[in-house]
Amino acid sequence: MSSDAVKKRKPKVIRNETGTPETKRGRAEGDQVTYPAGPHLIGQRKLFTAKTQDVRVYNEEVELEARDPQQDYMLYKDTCAALAKLMAEIQELKAGGAKVGSVEIEERRTQCSVHFITLKKLNRLAHMRLKKGRDQTHEVNTHIVSSSGEFYNAFPSLEMSWKWTFLESQHEEIELVSEEEFFQEAPAEISRPHVTRDDQHQLTLARLDWELEQRKRLAEQYKMSLARKEKIQKAIEQKREYLSSLQPGLQNIMQASLPVQEYLAIPFEHMQKQAEVSRHLPPPLYVLLVQAGAYGQACDKNLSVSISGDVDEAKALSRPPEDSQDDESDSDAEEEQQNTKRRRPTVGVQLDDKRKEMLRRHPLSLCVDLKCKDGSVLHLFFYYLMNLNILTVKTKVSTTTDLSGAVSAGSLLNSESLLNCLYASDHGKETPNPANRYQFDKVGITTFADYVSDLGHPYVWMQKLGGLQFSSDSALTGSALSASHMERTMKLLRGRLQARLALHKQFSSLEHSIIPVSSECQHLFPAKVVSGLMRWTMMSHQEFTELGFVQHVLKAGLVHETDLFFMAVVERGTARLLAAVVMNPRYPEVAPLFSFSLHWKGERSGRTDDNLRAMESEVNVFRSELQGPRPGLQLLTNQIQRLCVCLDVYLETESQVCDGSEGPKEFPREKMCLRTTLDHKASHKGQFFWN
Repeated sequence: MSSDAVKKRKPKVIRNETGTPETKRGRAEGDQVTYPAGPHLIGQRKLFTAKTQDVRVYNEEVELEARDPQQDYMLYKDTCAALAKLMAEIQELKAGGAKVGSVEIEERRTQCSVHFITLKKLNRLAHMRLKKGRDQTHEVNTHIVSSSGEFYNAFPSLEMSWKWTFLESQHEEIELVSEEEFFQEAPAEISRPHVTRDDQHQLTLARLDWELEQRKRLAEQYKMSLARKEKIQKAIEQKREYLSSLQPGLQNIMQASLPVQEYLAIPFEHMQKQAEVSRHLPPPLYVLLVQAGAYGQACDKNLSVSISGDVDEAKALSRPPEDSQDDESDSDAEEEQQNTKRRRPTVGVQLDDKRKEMLRRHPLSLCVDLKCKDGSVLHLFFYYLMNLNILTVKTKVSTTTDLSGAVSAGSLLNSESLLNCLYASDHGKETPNPANRYQFDKVGITTFADYVSDLGHPYVWMQKLGGLQFSSDSALTGSALSASHMERTMKLLRGRLQARLALHKQFSSLEHSIIPVSSECQHLFPAKVVSGLMRWTMMSHQEFTELGFVQHVLKAGLVHETDLFFMAVVERGTARLLAAVVMNPRYPEVAPLFSFSLHWKGERSGRTDDNLRAMESEVNVFRSELQGPRPGLQLLTNQIQRLCVCLDVYLETESQVCDGSEGPKEFPREKMCLRTTLDHKASHKGQFFWN
């Protein structure tokens, strides 16, 4: 800062709103006070010069008394407008390329600073005016209170009447009827329209009288209603006691009638218990219970449905959670929480818990029993997975005879494969609910097939029996959907059981090298069949795929993992025929598929020998001829018997040359072929018949 600027500095100015003691004292002593000439603008300070001191004192209170608030308000608006205009000009200069330190911008910044000072000054004056107004109001209130106290001390009797003047009447809290309704309903002695229509006070009194009359009448009605209520309650209690006394007698009657119920096949007591438990079933199981029970009563007397499981746990699921618990349960919960904090579970344990919760079953399940004429029973156990919203099933077969003799029939009645493909392509390995895929991703479940052995198979037909529809194939849902599939499904289930039991019996004979041909099918074969079955065994899908002579069947897509695979060995003399059999789970609706490999003078198969291919066609194609009486349960054994006949014909005719030379003496010619065939090698037709 230069020396010239120091010399030009104004004298020290002390700002004081109330004035300094020195100034007040100077005024009291008669010091002369002078004001600067000219108008008092904002930013220009009033200076007081005292003769005794070389100090100029500035007092804003004195300036506040001389200023007009309206003019300050107008000055505030003008200052804001000028400030906004300067800001806009600075913005335009910067946008036009002017530098920050240019003369034009600095001049406008200086003017903006002056306007900001003006706004601060106006803000101070506004706060001072507000404070002054509050002080004046407080002073007046204090004066009124003190004056009122002196007055009522002199006249205490007037204090209560003055207070009552400002109190509200209690009738204002009462909701009275409207005036129009009052004049319509109130009698003339209460309404007095000639008086109340012109006098508001009398009208209010009349309306209060009418309200009192109405309340008295309602109070009487309330007393009468209470008396009638007590009378009805007493009657109800008497009837309840009477009914309670009847219950032991009715129970004795029901207990005594049990033999009659069993004799007439009308188990009323069992049905009553089932009806009580059925209220706690989930909706899909309840729909299945009702529809299966209705179908059994109407169409199938050998079908029965029952409920099993933990009823108390099912009640706990439907019961709303309690808000409060006793102290013991609280202490147990706190202890468990502390133990949980000490041993925090790992991520793997948490995922396992989430999986168990997601795959949780409902505590109640259904058991549907299908009885056959031979006394065998198919038990179907239906479960509901609550979080996945799907049904699963497990099976069990009860028979009157021992079925442990056939080794190759071990998987026929297995719960894992018994109901496979009841409907086409319904393998029951994956859940039919599309939403489950997203639920599995959250808990790390790759496929539902890993849990089928524990939880059961979620077949699509079973979801429909429970009224669950996860596709747009049908518009039916609930009971209507279940009823539309019930009859056909029950027939398929019964047919599947009968087919598997028939196969089980046939396998027992095949394992002992006996081909059981019923009397109804004897006419399909010649009286003498030399070739015989030597061995009948079961094999896995992996073993089947490793066979060389079945590769064409695999490539054609005729084999699935859900099929059953067997190996039949037929021999005659030195000839040995291997027959790989693929049996579809829907047998006998779908015929078994045979593939041959002959070991005689080398190895031959249907891919290398046209006659063996003709034998395969003879066994596989003529299903309608070989199935026998409906439902075609003799199809497999008839196919094997036809195979033996074809092998006899093949061995007796294969070595015969086209010029008529006789065949080998090992297999003397005893038969002739029945069907017309085309010899692709000799390009001529030949027709043969057997005797």
